[in-house]
Amino acid sequence: MNARSVRHLAALVTLMSASLHAADAEVPGYPPGVHEIRYPVAADASEQPALYWAPETGGKKVPLLVALHTWSGDYRQAGGEAVYARWCQQQGWIFIHPNFRGPNRTPQALGSDLMVADIRAAVDQVKARAPVDETRIYAVGVSGGGHAALLLAGRTPEIWAGVSAWCGIADVAAWHAETTAANRLNYAGHIEGALGGPPTSTPERLADARHRSPLTWLPQAAGVPLDIAHGIRDGREGSVPFVHSLRAWNAVVPESARLPDGVIDAFYATQTPPTDRGRPEPDPLYGKRPPLFRLVQDNTRVTIFDGGHEIVHLAALNWLAAQRKGQPANWQPPQVGDLKASEADTQSGK
Repeated sequence: MNARSVRHLAALVTLMSASLHAADAEVPGYPPGVHEIRYPVAADASEQPALYWAPETGGKKVPLLVALHTWSGDYRQAGGEAVYARWCQQQGWIFIHPNFRGPNRTPQALGSDLMVADIRAAVDQVKARAPVDETRIYAVGVSGGGHAALLLAGRTPEIWAGVSAWCGIADVAAWHAETTAANRLNYAGHIEGALGGPPTSTPERLADARHRSPLTWLPQAAGVPLDIAHGIRDGREGSVPFVHSLRAWNAVVPESARLPDGVIDAFYATQTPPTDRGRPEPDPLYGKRPPLFRLVQDNTRVTIFDGGHEIVHLAALNWLAAQRKGQPANWQPPQVGDLKASEADTQSGK
């Protein structure tokens, strides 16, 4: 081997060592052991990043949690998303936090076909890396992650044992109008960046907005244990009116179980739940944010709780832990784990 070859080999070894070191480096805001991976997505022959952690299982199959970042976040977003990782380390689950094309302001993001392909590929990648219990693959997200969770429940129902969606956007065009009216023009601008303009500016853009909206796909989610939750003050203190979760409920359940539009509108206008339905039993998993209104139909539940634009991690993750693929939703989950989440964690992604 000549001197030039030796130098080339040494440089290559150095580069490989640096790459391995970078992959194993701690991620700010996350517990030790969580690290970055990259995985292939065949849909556009790309490599996509994610944060990842897996326990040593000795070959035993364990649950997988697909944690979904918020509207303006990406795969390195910490705060409430790091709480998901802490849960997985406590419970011995596998954790993945994919990028799915980053913040929702480009055509490749915001519920695109590529975003869905990224999540499918992320699940496949984890199956190739670790022993996944395929009866216990879960998705969870809040805000933009709630939008993604609802969309995935409808577009990829065959994957999930349970989906927990908090404060999610159900209708992209409607949210564009709502954020424009509320002068939250950053969100309206993000939608226009993804669509190429306002949803109603052309028939093609409106069709694209519908394609990226969970409402279009949720009729296919009736077989998935789906828990939809939203704070009653969201849309006032937060950015997503809770009517989105009520309309997501309507899209999944049979016509006989749906809430009339007039009831939804009156509920939002007055912040007073209907008196003839939806009175919830106490739910200790919600802690200081108790349910104020709740409906259950087969595998679907919607809860409006005493809160704003936020997630109650304890309720979301303990509910997921009780779900099994192919079995009816368990609406009385035991508490199998505890978490310490700050106010900033619950409201991550505002």
